[in-house]
Amino acid sequence: MLRKVAVSLSFSFLSLVLFAQEMDDNGHNFNSVRPIRRADIMFKRTIWYSIDLREKQNEPFFAVNNEISKIIIDAVRAGVLRPFRNDSLTSRLTRDEFLENLKIPGADEGLSEEDIAMGFGGGDDAFGGDSWGGDSGWGGGGDSKSKDAAADEFFPKQIYLLEIKEDLIFDRKRSRMYHDIQSVKLIIPGDLYPTGIDKELATFSYKELVENVFKDNPQAVWFNPQNTAEHRNLQDAFDLLMQSGRIIKYSNPKDKMIVDMYGDGEQALGKSYEYKYKLVDYESEVWCY
Repeated sequence: MLRKVAVSLSFSFLSLVLFAQEMDDNGHNFNSVRPIRRADIMFKRTIWYSIDLREKQNEPFFAVNNEISKIIIDAVRAGVLRPFRNDSLTSRLTRDEFLENLKIPGADEGLSEEDIAMGFGGGDDAFGGDSWGGDSGWGGGGDSKSKDAAADEFFPKQIYLLEIKEDLIFDRKRSRMYHDIQSVKLIIPGDLYPTGIDKELATFSYKELVENVFKDNPQAVWFNPQNTAEHRNLQDAFDLLMQSGRIIKYSNPKDKMIVDMYGDGEQALGKSYEYKYKLVDYESEVWCY
């Protein structure tokens, strides 16, 4: 009996510690761009979306020379943005690890001595002199591959998959549902690998993206194809839910992906949209009270 009580107390303490890591002293999530006080949260559900930037609705996020993947990679090169290992946002990737993830498998084997002598092949110089690079490629436009990018790295245009983690929150104080984005993950598509398996490049804090990359950056634009005088900043586009994505996971006790629950196929796709519609129904029902 005493052992059960001790285990229960240990688990409760661990839960409090983990919760404290997410909240500040005032009960706000410090990873949120617009934090909501915990006492004001009536409903919360964490959702993961997969976004294919090649889809028509997402093309404005992937305009030539203004691809969101290019904006993010250039920011890492410039030293104004540091990646994380995963969407828990607790452990950072090193510069070398990020560079290694960005490399094309086996590309070094295809470089001749002459290519290497001309500066191709990357290495630490691809980032510049200091530990997180200088200002190479930051906000400078140019082609889809940054000027200091190595020849053995993927082009930003090839990295067209995003995974977004967000907290869907209903604020009882403001009587409003918020889409509180927590992280953005860049994924290298599996069709670029012999195995066909997607590879996670890196994860980024959405709050850090907004504060350090999107704000006041003329390159960080959502391209308006209907009126080029009315482009929008990437933050504004995300706030307006201009992106189109498929739910691949929602918070559940077993931490399973939808494909793990229903298999990889039409059933999983149907369940994804079914869950999305249920959330819309829930939001409309809340307004009735």
